[in-house]
Amino acid sequence: MNDTVITAKELVKEYGKGATLVKALRGIDLDISRGSFTCIVGPSGHGKSTLMHLLGGLDHPTRGTVLIDGQDMFRLGNKELAGLRAKKIGFVFQFFNLLQSLTALENIEVALMLASVPEKEQKDRAKKLLDSVGLGEKADAKPGQLSGGQQQRVAIARALANNPPVLLMDEPTGNLDSAAEAEVMKVLKKLNREGKTIIFVTHSNEIASRADNIVYVLDGQIQVPQELRRAG
Repeated sequence: MNDTVITAKELVKEYGKGATLVKALRGIDLDISRGSFTCIVGPSGHGKSTLMHLLGGLDHPTRGTVLIDGQDMFRLGNKELAGLRAKKIGFVFQFFNLLQSLTALENIEVALMLASVPEKEQKDRAKKLLDSVGLGEKADAKPGQLSGGQQQRVAIARALANNPPVLLMDEPTGNLDSAAEAEVMKVLKKLNREGKTIIFVTHSNEIASRADNIVYVLDGQIQVPQELRRAG
């Protein structure tokens, strides 16, 4: 099996034109190894979230390609692309986006329903996913009864509904205090040890220091930070 799960080639993303042209990404080449924990780091507005959205097929590039398991995502029709995303990628964002009127268990059951899991299996699967993130005892709690870290762990369990091999995460600890961040990172490291490929966008150098690979995005390009250039 190929050790590379996602490959970006000459990835360019532009918005507007003429005087209003914004070059968000300026030719990114990137390989993500299967089973790795990769952090994408950089200042706000320099393209790291744009890169994540393109790696996950949530947006289309101006030029370039993104391959997942060798398949070019942007040669697919909308329905095929949505199917590929559902099968291959779980998404977790800074804001939890849980349905406030539903319990933790029900939020995950909705994701399982959308993943076409048979109704009779949904509750058992949802319970197992909650257990996997250490929240089995919170099955009947609604989001307003959970801490920020607990809500994010429910969001991670929801992202695992289709058992995707890749988790794409955009600042998932950005709104959490240090204790809640530690809870979430413990879950993610466990999932990574179990074989999930994790791509994590963050401002935090402390979180990045725990990753297998760090990708620095500056001015829409992958660059080596100045301090590392000096060290080299």
